[in-house]
Amino acid sequence: MSSVVVRRLMATMPNTMSFKQGLSLWCPQSAALNRIPRVSVPSRSFRRSFVAATSFDNENREYVVVGGGNAAGYAARTFVEHGQANGKLCIVTKEPYAPYERPALTKAYLFPLDKKPARLPGFHTCVGAGGERQTPDWYKEQGIEMLYEDPVTGVDIEKQTLTTNSGKLLKYGTLIIATGCTASRFPEKIGGNLPGVHYIRDVADADSLISSLGKAKKLVVVGGGYIGMEVAAAAVAWKLDTTIIFPEEHLLSRLFTPSLAQKYEQLYQDNGVKFVKGAKIKHLESGPDGRVTAVKLEDGSSIETDTVVIGIGAKPAVSPFNMVGLNNTVGGIEVDGQFRTSIPGIFAIGDVAAFPLKIYNRIARVEHVDHARKSAQHCIKSLLTAHTHTYDYLPYFYSRVFEYEGSSRKVWWQFFGDNVGEAVEVGNFDPKVATFWIDSGKLKGVLLESGSPEEFQLLPKLARSQPSVDKAKLQNALSVEEALEIAQASLETEAAV
Repeated sequence: MSSVVVRRLMATMPNTMSFKQGLSLWCPQSAALNRIPRVSVPSRSFRRSFVAATSFDNENREYVVVGGGNAAGYAARTFVEHGQANGKLCIVTKEPYAPYERPALTKAYLFPLDKKPARLPGFHTCVGAGGERQTPDWYKEQGIEMLYEDPVTGVDIEKQTLTTNSGKLLKYGTLIIATGCTASRFPEKIGGNLPGVHYIRDVADADSLISSLGKAKKLVVVGGGYIGMEVAAAAVAWKLDTTIIFPEEHLLSRLFTPSLAQKYEQLYQDNGVKFVKGAKIKHLESGPDGRVTAVKLEDGSSIETDTVVIGIGAKPAVSPFNMVGLNNTVGGIEVDGQFRTSIPGIFAIGDVAAFPLKIYNRIARVEHVDHARKSAQHCIKSLLTAHTHTYDYLPYFYSRVFEYEGSSRKVWWQFFGDNVGEAVEVGNFDPKVATFWIDSGKLKGVLLESGSPEEFQLLPKLARSQPSVDKAKLQNALSVEEALEIAQASLETEAAV
């Protein structure tokens, strides 16, 4: 057989052969060549299939990652570390930028220009975890094909192809879904799309908000969670009249106890931020120019504003992958401990994945950068190696606010574990405070504000080991340091048994 025929025949063969659930075996051309049956002349039907088989718009087809956030960036790094990126990996994203550390968008990115705000390329992945800054040039150097500003709109599981918004047809051998979440929005009928109303999910959203903040006088933040707290803290630096509205009784009610929330609320109030708690919004009002002018509450009252930021949560971006298998309880795409979906060769990682939370024996979906990073690394390592360990994630959340120049008080707290059982609070928030969650005598979770590096490093050890702890001793501790020493002693006692 001529070398031309061989090369043409090889072009029609996928480089990836699937075995079992998501396990892929890549066949180098030199090895596959020895197994090609000898043929004389390719038929016309073969030549037609050759044309069809090569009419794809991506050159790198062995692995395709859909999404351009944290998970995609850390997946790319893991592919590179295992020597499986060059000429094999394609990333397709709706973003115009290479993957970046998304948490920056509601933190340092929102600082005024005189407060040294964060800007790209400064926070491309993987700088958030101490890794290399993966700029667009880095992806080129690594032989990774990047398709920007072209979201995937369809998938054909049988043919292993994707279609994009621009009409591209992409081929994949193994597919990794890393689409993350989209911001929950107010309906248009109550003013959710009015000029001056903002949501934050990407750089374009943050840029639009910054443009408004530069002209704004009164800001209303809807939502008392992470987004609301971080945006309001940034607004203080802009010297805006800021009000936070939320339906719960206190800030960050999914995590904070009422007592802990009160301490943070007081800090915000000391910085001029006002709160409207237990409130429900009827609609947003607009002026003659169509721009938002007020927030109308269900009790009939109104709060004047010229800029609104809505931070009421997010939804997993599962479209167009619904047929892969969704979890109706926590949302997202259901996967196993290796991030394999119900379809062989298709994986899901990051915010969009509903995975087994091994430590607490339940299915969970975690919207956090730490999980995005670790799930990507675990999935790709499992895909490329003999690594078969079940993902064993310890829930971790943190926030850093008021960190701009000139701030009178910087805030940085970390939480590890599960906030179940009875809460024991130690400290007066000057600057430290700690909360310990104890259930059936076991330490289940711990939150620490303004800890030292050594103290922060202790938290995951406590939360993962769940030692038996003397609640009375914690309650009687005179300082955060003493409470942490009590918890550490409990940890060491159990380790010695």
